[in-house]
Amino acid sequence: MEDIEMKKNWRKYVSTGVVLSATALLLAACGSSSSSSSDSSKTEDSSSAKVSGDIKLWVDTEQVDMFKPIVADFEKEYPDVKVELTAGSSADAKKDVSKDPSSAADVFMMPHDQVGQMADAGLLYPFTETKFADSVKDNNVDSAVEGATWKDELYGFPYGVESQVLYYNKSKLSADDVKTWNTLTSKGKLGTNFGDAGANYIFGPLFMSNGDVLYGDNGEDLTGTNFNNEKGIEVLKWIASQKSNSGVVQSSTEALANLTAGTTDAFLSGPWSKNDVKKALGDNMAVAAYPTVDFGHGETPMKAFLGVKLFAVNQQTKSPVAALTLAEYLSNESSQLKEFEEIGTVPSNKDLQKNEKVTSDAVAKAVMEMSDTDHSVVMPKLPEMNSFWPAMDALINDTYKGNIKESQYQDKLDKLVSDISKTTE
Repeated sequence: MEDIEMKKNWRKYVSTGVVLSATALLLAACGSSSSSSSDSSKTEDSSSAKVSGDIKLWVDTEQVDMFKPIVADFEKEYPDVKVELTAGSSADAKKDVSKDPSSAADVFMMPHDQVGQMADAGLLYPFTETKFADSVKDNNVDSAVEGATWKDELYGFPYGVESQVLYYNKSKLSADDVKTWNTLTSKGKLGTNFGDAGANYIFGPLFMSNGDVLYGDNGEDLTGTNFNNEKGIEVLKWIASQKSNSGVVQSSTEALANLTAGTTDAFLSGPWSKNDVKKALGDNMAVAAYPTVDFGHGETPMKAFLGVKLFAVNQQTKSPVAALTLAEYLSNESSQLKEFEEIGTVPSNKDLQKNEKVTSDAVAKAVMEMSDTDHSVVMPKLPEMNSFWPAMDALINDTYKGNIKESQYQDKLDKLVSDISKTTE
């Protein structure tokens, strides 16, 4: 055991040393000019340095064609950089990069909830003390910057935000009807999932809606979860009460089919369902932020988990300045606009969120409303979230089904908090 720990510490020390030495040169290069930089592998005077290098870029398979013209424009602006654009999987970023970091892409897409694991494993290039950090902080909404940050270090370039919203049939429900859970489920039928796998993602944030925190205020405190209090018990009571709510139709994989058939009038999902809902409801499709809920103290916004889409740089890149410059370019305002227009990615760029093309899109408008702190919580990046998901699913499912009695709520919450606060290897 002692030998294993020594190896872990040695790897951490070596990887940190590599980044520190490269970052020192990067800082020198970035400080020379706002328009030119030097790769960390170069030692020439930074005033004459250029952004150069061969860069491998991974984007999601279905987005390769969209990024081809963006990459071509980048290469025109930076003729000393050659970009190899290939298909990858943002969802599998940690798995794919960790297989062999030295041969993995220099720049790749990733979801923000993998930042903690990848940063601690020495897979991501930190750039807090560079001009690129200023660009990220100045141009993106605060929640997106939070998603790109781990232990006060910036590791990613946000290019989109993602949250669940409420889709509904406006021939059955009005905009006022969907403002509160009570009116939504008394005047219509909501298809949603309390009883099957996946309830964790939809209803786990209810605890934060009622004032509790998951892994502390910043989502990085392993022992900072406080669901096992009176507020947490109130949430479980509310979940249990939904079993007898005639306006709630338990719907998991069949949620969209129920909406199409008219069995339900609304359901909770994300931007990824936009085209399917449009097909199901046609001109009757409407979108709104989540309704408010009442845990016994008055109406409060029902929160959702917020996801942030990032471009990140491989810590082992041989051309960090070129890689960081490309990541910045792929996530700038014009690139985010193209990504929104072509695939519907809701931008994280502050100015673009005010663009009429974005604000006139009902789904984007609802997601942007959900992205503020009143309506969402940035999904924690701690590796221990792997323990949270199954434990939260079991708690919500069994509470809804009545398998857990009210007298057991405190013990079940105590166990949940204990289980998700254990360090994972």
